Amino acid sequence: MNGITDINLWSLLLGYIIMVIPIFYMGYYRTGLIKETFVALLRMSVQLFLVAIYLGYIFQWNNALLNSAWVVIMAGIGAFTTTKRSGLKLKYFFLPVCLSTLISLLVINAFFLDIIIGLDNVFDAQYLIPISGMILGNAMNYNIVGLNTYFDQLVKNENLYYFILINKNSKKAALEPFLREAIKKAFNPLIATISVTGLIALPGMMTGQILSGSSPMTAIKYQILIMLAIFAGCSLNLIFSILFSNRFAFDKYDNLRKEILKEKISLNK
Repeated sequence: MNGITDINLWSLLLGYIIMVIPIFYMGYYRTGLIKETFVALLRMSVQLFLVAIYLGYIFQWNNALLNSAWVVIMAGIGAFTTTKRSGLKLKYFFLPVCLSTLISLLVINAFFLDIIIGLDNVFDAQYLIPISGMILGNAMNYNIVGLNTYFDQLVKNENLYYFILINKNSKKAALEPFLREAIKKAFNPLIATISVTGLIALPGMMTGQILSGSSPMTAIKYQILIMLAIFAGCSLNLIFSILFSNRFAFDKYDNLRKEILKEKISLNK
């Protein structure tokens, strides 16, 4: 099979023309999103070109310490974005979210790269960085939904939390309905995506491997594994994020610390 066809710079620039369509409708319906869209496109393009240059060196050197450092940086950025987009204070929630991200990523990478794929070097940049990136990107999205749902519901239904806490004398039981709702809201879209994979959606990893010359069967096997890794990684990340965050969200008497959740409280008034 032939390798993937390269795209020259002129063709890439022509590709931006297609953005006329969404920008036209944003302007027509006066959404106020045109400036944000241009900024986002510019940031995406610059960031990806810089990452491509940097990853070129990373893949060339293929140093275990350097590869691990890059993954830690990605996890930190993901945790920062998750915390900010969830409307939580960085001072209190960045550390638990970041720690959750790193632990879940360590577990998933160790299982899939070492045990399932059986790499001689689990720190190989060709596998570690792209697979970690896919897991982190998805985990960030579902974590934002889950954390938002969890803390929004806690703030809105604070009386329910205290009612269950008093009647069952169990913080675990009192938090269970809020955890359940967070998990449902976070993972319903992922379950829907997985259920139509191969029928409606041809995922990025699979199509990328096919375009680069891999056989469809090999691409499919890798895609199944990455979907399993994403699902398991996202679930671990969300659960750990909530459990670790609870250490800051409640005081020693199991009262909700409203002073650190005031942004959530003001949004839900």
